[in-house]
Amino acid sequence: MSKLTKSVVDLAELRSAPYFIWCSQLAGFGVRVFPSGRKFYYADYRSRAGVRRRMSLGAHGKITAEEARKLAVVTLGDALKGEDPAEERATRRSSITMAELCDNYLEAADKGLIAGKRGAPKKASTLYVDRGRIARHVKPLLGKRLVKDVGRADVTKFLRDVATGKTATVEKTERKRGKAIVEGGLGTAARTMGLLGSILTFAVSEGIIESNPAAGVKKPADKRRERRLTAAEYRRLGEALEAAANEGEVAQAIAGVWLLALTGCRLGEVVALKRSEIDEAGGCFRLDDSKEGASVRPIGSPAFASLKAVERVKGNPHALPAARGGSGPYGSLDGALARIMKKAKLEGVTAHTLRHSFASVAGDLGYSEPTIAAMLGHAAGTVTGRYIHHLDSVLVAAADKVSREVARQMASRQ
Repeated sequence: MSKLTKSVVDLAELRSAPYFIWCSQLAGFGVRVFPSGRKFYYADYRSRAGVRRRMSLGAHGKITAEEARKLAVVTLGDALKGEDPAEERATRRSSITMAELCDNYLEAADKGLIAGKRGAPKKASTLYVDRGRIARHVKPLLGKRLVKDVGRADVTKFLRDVATGKTATVEKTERKRGKAIVEGGLGTAARTMGLLGSILTFAVSEGIIESNPAAGVKKPADKRRERRLTAAEYRRLGEALEAAANEGEVAQAIAGVWLLALTGCRLGEVVALKRSEIDEAGGCFRLDDSKEGASVRPIGSPAFASLKAVERVKGNPHALPAARGGSGPYGSLDGALARIMKKAKLEGVTAHTLRHSFASVAGDLGYSEPTIAAMLGHAAGTVTGRYIHHLDSVLVAAADKVSREVARQMASRQ
């Protein structure tokens, strides 16, 4: 036995079975080493009734040896006073509400302790959406319930209530005259259920409940038919863009909508696009941070041409720089898109519609699902996050052909 320090814990050998290393200077303070390499700090003590208790203090790596030592001192000190820290913790956990659990989940996510796609910490944009779903759906329906009392039937009812629009409302936002339309529906219910399942999994990992009541609850299929533009609608969009440009719409808006139509990129990817990420010679965008992480996206020549109308702004790295100066991106593309769609009389057409339409045109041209996935930057695509230096010329040619076909339909006067 020796004093339990970071170096002692780091150098602890791995064995075929878990074992403890106890501190020589603080009785009852130890670390348990697992064959997997994971290590957890504990405090051992006896309650007033003489019952031996073992209280987990945290995982090595998430807390340091010194932080664990301080927690052990407090825990063991409380035990000497006749208190039972483990029992008190269990009581607190059993009385935590769903609202409090959601807050704890978001706090852990902010610290990077909740894994998102591919095991990476959740992105700020994902957490923004999570916060909205928690505030608008989870807390209103389940917030006052104790976590330990939430069962499978409650989860099923939650799913049904969101799907039928029980939480639908219209909220004011921080923007001037801004509003958020909170909808129900099968798609909203399915996505919110995914988040609720993650929150309850977090509760299991925290020792609040033993099993996840959302496990096995079948999420509904979103039966909404995905909208796609017809050739005639593409033409109306082209005419609306031409009219908007003639009426003084800023170049960033016109180019941004063209990019959405000609690339299949997500709205956020177009807004965040930097000049340094544009590789016209290689026929691609080299996105540093997309929804799927680093991504190389094959891009057709019409899309590069649409960017040439946007003047560079000194000190601003964005392909679509802010219209009123500064170093940020043009953040009003969503509003500009809505204005142009209204001018084109295309109801319900969003950036996602343009993305789906791009994929549909690719399908019309006979391209396979893996090729379309690569063009869109899906996680299943072959170029997402891997082939950073070289892009298959066949894939570039495919993106170019799709882009040219979309441009042709937008310019056609048939």
